[in-house]
Amino acid sequence: MEAKKSCIEEKRSRFHRICVYCGSAKGRKSSYQEAAIELGKELVERGIDLVYGGGSIGLMGLVSHAVHDGGRHVLG
Repeated sequence: MEAKKSCIEEKRSRFHRICVYCGSAKGRKSSYQEAAIELGKELVERGIDLVYGGGSIGLMGLVSHAVHDGGRHVLG
């Protein structure tokens, strides 16, 4: 149990919120979409909330949905 707890603590960030600014289009490459989703998941893993422009489409939408679905606070 101790090892598992220390692993979780290592993922925590000193940041409480991060502002993300990216496109309202999904981009030409699927790798852009995958990276946006992965960023959202990483924020969730590190316990970081998202501050963004409020768009629900494109790359911004993918990041925000991933963070929100992960249970973190999204402010847009």
